[in-house]
Amino acid sequence: MKKVPSKKITPMPPKFNMIWLWIAMIVGFFGLQYLFSSEGTKKITYKEFETKMLIPGDVEKLVATKSNDLIDVEVYIKKDKLADEKYKDVAPNPNSLSISPSVGPQYQFTEPSAEILEAKLKASQDSLATGQPKLGVSYEDRTNPWAGWFISFMLPLLIIVAIWILLMRRMNGGGGAGGGAIFNIGKSKAQLFDKESQINITFNDVAGLEEAKQEVMEIVDFLKNPKKYTDLGGKIPKGALLVGPPGTGKTLLAKAVAGEAQVPFFSLSGSDFVEMFVGVGASRVRDLFKQAKEKAPCIIFIDEIDAIGRARGKNSVMGGNDERENTLNQLLVEMDGFGTNLGVIILAATNRLDVLDSALLRPGRFDRQISIDKPDLIGREQIFNVHLKPLKLAEEVDAKKLSAQTPGFAGAEIANVCNEAALIAARKNKKAINMQDFQDAIDRVIGGLEKKNKIISPEEKKIVAYHEAGHAIAGWFLEHADPLVKVSIVPRGVAALGYAQYLPKEQFLYTTEQLVDSMCMTMGGRVAEDITFGRISTGAQNDLERITKLAYAMTAVYGMNDKVGNVSFRDSSGESQFQKPYSDQTAELIDDEVRILISAVYDRTKQLLLDKQEGLIKIAEKLLEKEILFQQDLEEILGKRPFQNKTTYDEFVNGGADGGGVPQTDLTLPASDNDSSPQSTPDNQSSQENNQ
Repeated sequence: MKKVPSKKITPMPPKFNMIWLWIAMIVGFFGLQYLFSSEGTKKITYKEFETKMLIPGDVEKLVATKSNDLIDVEVYIKKDKLADEKYKDVAPNPNSLSISPSVGPQYQFTEPSAEILEAKLKASQDSLATGQPKLGVSYEDRTNPWAGWFISFMLPLLIIVAIWILLMRRMNGGGGAGGGAIFNIGKSKAQLFDKESQINITFNDVAGLEEAKQEVMEIVDFLKNPKKYTDLGGKIPKGALLVGPPGTGKTLLAKAVAGEAQVPFFSLSGSDFVEMFVGVGASRVRDLFKQAKEKAPCIIFIDEIDAIGRARGKNSVMGGNDERENTLNQLLVEMDGFGTNLGVIILAATNRLDVLDSALLRPGRFDRQISIDKPDLIGREQIFNVHLKPLKLAEEVDAKKLSAQTPGFAGAEIANVCNEAALIAARKNKKAINMQDFQDAIDRVIGGLEKKNKIISPEEKKIVAYHEAGHAIAGWFLEHADPLVKVSIVPRGVAALGYAQYLPKEQFLYTTEQLVDSMCMTMGGRVAEDITFGRISTGAQNDLERITKLAYAMTAVYGMNDKVGNVSFRDSSGESQFQKPYSDQTAELIDDEVRILISAVYDRTKQLLLDKQEGLIKIAEKLLEKEILFQQDLEEILGKRPFQNKTTYDEFVNGGADGGGVPQTDLTLPASDNDSSPQSTPDNQSSQENNQ
């Protein structure tokens, strides 16, 4: 086969910068002014001119011009006389760029009128020797009406136009061909990925999102094999909305769609439509869909769509023009308006579904709302397996154990744990990453950076130890409380003086007994301080915040109070944000019942810690000695937990009561207790102990 020589590609010349053009023009203008200026001319009096130049015969010529009703006389010295010592002040400097001293005029003086000048010259030259040539004066009119008109009118106008063009080009990030950048402001800023610039991320790189992957994979399959669906009368969905908390993998899933679909993929952010000029957002939406129709079938991905998709009319100003509403209106029309967009699919992502406009969420626009929640146990194991692949691991590292120790972690947090473990191992000059490095990384992510140099007095350290021991005792001897796995009095984070980690049984539904036990465990730190020292500290501030919020939720939201009744005053729509949905009498009743509930929790916790005070003292003393205690240490001091229920870790890693390795329910709840991140309701996922 004949080899075809490759065509030589001539590189494009760099874009000419208007800033440097104007700098060059200004420098050139002032340079010419300097070269041809008369700045070398020296001002003198007529008497000096007469005695020093006229009588000795050194003057070549005199040129007089009229200026402001006066006569300016320019004196030109003969070139052969410039070498004399008396003319050294106007002699040409060989190092100077100015050419005016050599061609003149070298001197200048002023007279009131031409008559007086003529009279003085006649009187001065009458005394000259016979035969010496007499000097005359030539008069010149140097006024130029065109130059004055140009300087006074055209030059300022040209400067203003030049500045305007420069600002417009800078505002648009550099101009296009012919200086028409200002006319491209309404063009879409979407980044196009096609066969030449394809993304190398596939569904194999996305773990823990099996249901969401199934939804979007069907869209990709429709684009690849449309006949499979159209033969049955099915239609391709107009759009899919990815909804979930931050860090759960919405954008990663969109990248996988771009890598798998093998069709043009337009990617942009919701904020790319918003601009300071009115009407630009709607124009960019039109241009985006125009490009998409030309490349159909294709996919458009709009990240953070809540930037333009907020509900209309809530924050509008009377008589104002809301640019975001105009952009949203145009997007609604383009997605499902009078025209048709065959082969154009919209993917969007947001973590604020509650603020989106209802018209955007109806079928025909975003037909599918794909929920991407934080992964469960099995999902976390799959995510760990993905992020552990590029790492150099020791044989003991087990993704299943790591997933059980990180309840409530999103995909981004799991990636952060793996990266932190690698950094910790490298800091210790290890050849491979072991489980201890991952334990330290989990502590780092949950509890914050360890403050080894933080100065704590012995009294404060003792208070922190008993506070943490109170939590540990309550969690160990309450059936529905989360059993402690590790407790530390090493300061972490910004203000956390103590850190405790729990591995609760992940669940969605909570009974009254479980919530009350959880409140008692949270109250354990405050009660331990009270019964040990007879005084309390500020360390339980966030403990009390969590207890108070949970007590109000049980009374006014979950309907778990007999006197208030089976009512829920939670306003999920936000319509009653400026007024309470109940009377003042009911508000007083709720406040009273909350205080009664918290008081009962305190009394119950206090009785428990008094009964187990010996174990409380042993744990606190052991903490002061070792600073960190694990579950095995608690078993040595307190014995086995008097309950048969297994933790999530035991069930998943070691097998449950039925011998299975996987829990029978979907589990997604937190695993630690830290007051600097208060857990107010059962939906929160992690907490830490903060003793100040």
